[in-house]
Amino acid sequence: MKIVVTGAAGFIGSNIVKGLNAKGIDNIIAVDDLTDGDKFRNLADLKIADYVDKDVFYDLLAENAFGKVEAVFHEGACSDTMERDGKFMMDNNYSVSCDLFNTCQQAGTRLIYASSAATYGGSDTFRETPEFELPLNVYGYSKLLFDQRMRRECGENFKRLRRQVVGFRYFNVYGPREQHKGRMASVAFHQFNQFKAEGKVKLFGEYGGYDAGAQMRDFVFIDDVVAVNLWFLEHPEQSGIFNLGSGRAQPFNDVALSVVNALRDDHNALDLQGAVNAGLIEYVPFPDALRGKYQCYTQADLSALRSTGCDHVFADVTSGVTQYMQALNQA
Repeated sequence: MKIVVTGAAGFIGSNIVKGLNAKGIDNIIAVDDLTDGDKFRNLADLKIADYVDKDVFYDLLAENAFGKVEAVFHEGACSDTMERDGKFMMDNNYSVSCDLFNTCQQAGTRLIYASSAATYGGSDTFRETPEFELPLNVYGYSKLLFDQRMRRECGENFKRLRRQVVGFRYFNVYGPREQHKGRMASVAFHQFNQFKAEGKVKLFGEYGGYDAGAQMRDFVFIDDVVAVNLWFLEHPEQSGIFNLGSGRAQPFNDVALSVVNALRDDHNALDLQGAVNAGLIEYVPFPDALRGKYQCYTQADLSALRSTGCDHVFADVTSGVTQYMQALNQA
């Protein structure tokens, strides 16, 4: 079985390669842009058959240069929600994906691609139907437009297809191999570095009707994201657009407390107030630049995912973040 992973040196892509390797699959073509050379570290301990630069890959795939490809995991994209260059975003996230879809359908190759919970934006309901899709930035719009294109191309319930097409609306993913993402890395990663540098972690203060640190997100551990992607690889009869979160909204306070309890020398777990009183959690004013552009609450509706028969059990913040802190400490 030959598999392609685009964005293979990135966070989710490299973890998918790792998950494929764990299943004995190493006939993998890794596609990425290594202009940021340090991203090689995400691939260095993994087994792949070849590496191809993204600038030449899509034309080569359309020319059938790689022979029979069973499936493409399309994780390559610009994921910077603060990027304002709309032309760049649409070229990178929409146009490339449309061309890839056409190539895959013509070749009989399955396509499993990354969408985003940013498609919901200002909505307070997170269900995969158009009335709840209200992106707040051009990144979210670029992902939504491709989802809409898939709905048109694939027909009702994605039945008008030659081969499987699956889109995953990722919620707040965290875990190993995200160190290259800079400001777009997870809050857990940034808090690990804050704690190591300053002995405390910082959270936004009250905003949007929520108390300090009480804004809630659906935080999903990378191992769970990989498990669901691979479940669909093993179930080629299933197609559609699906939320991929834990289905559980938890406050940022839970992440901060899990980071603090995992990293402090005293292994007697503190509660939130105890951590705040000890100066281990600090609240900072909500930044003006994010006002009106910030999701204070997200929670994936997993009804569509569960209807496929995927019954994967997702980690909660305490268990997932604790595992992540242990991995970062060992790095």
